[in-house]
Amino acid sequence: MKNYEKKQNWKGSALLAPVPPTLITCQHEEKKNIFTVAWTGIVCTRPAMTYISVRPERYSYDIIKNSESFVINLATTELVRAVDFCGVRSGKDVDKFEKFGLTTSPAKSVDAQTLDQSPINIECKVTQIIPLGTHDMFIAQIVSVDVAEEILDKNGRLALEKANLLAYSHGQYFSIGKQLGSFGFSVKKKTKKNNNKKRNRK
Repeated sequence: MKNYEKKQNWKGSALLAPVPPTLITCQHEEKKNIFTVAWTGIVCTRPAMTYISVRPERYSYDIIKNSESFVINLATTELVRAVDFCGVRSGKDVDKFEKFGLTTSPAKSVDAQTLDQSPINIECKVTQIIPLGTHDMFIAQIVSVDVAEEILDKNGRLALEKANLLAYSHGQYFSIGKQLGSFGFSVKKKTKKNNNKKRNRK
C-alpha cells in the first residue's frame, strides 16, 4: 500500500471527487427547466434525505424555491454532452430539452417532471433551504424513486452496474470503471466451500 509522503498544503477548496453529475428537472407554473448539478448527495437514510446546492442567480433557483420540489435524474454516458451543455447554458436563453431531444414524464409524487432518458429518477420534496455562500442548499426528502426495468436483474434486484453512469472529477467526465468489491466485502467471512477449495489445491 503506497504512502504519499510529500504533500503541498493548499487553501480550502471544493476538491471532493469523484461526484455524480446529475440532471435536475424542475417546473413551476409555465416555467420548466433542466440543469446540471454535481453538488448533491445523501444526508440521511431514514427518512431518505438528499440535497442539491444551487446558486441563487441560476434560472432554476426560483423555480425550485416556488414549487418546493425537483427531480434528480442520474446521468448515463449517453447523456454526457447534454450534462455538459445543461451545466453551462441557462434555461433563460435556450430550451435545453429541445436542443438535445430530451423528453419528460410527469413525476409520480412531486410537482415536477422526470427525464425519460435517465434510468433512475429521484423525486424530491424540499424541506429546508440553507444559505451557505455562493450556493444555497436545498435539503429535500426523497419521496419516491422511478427505476427502469432494464437495470433490474432476474430477481428484481437493482443492478446499477447496467446503467453506465457518469462520474465527474476535477472538470472531467468519466465512465464508472471495473468493480473492485461490494459493501462489507472486507469483513465478510469466508464460506466453507471456499475453504474446501483452498485445501484441495494444497
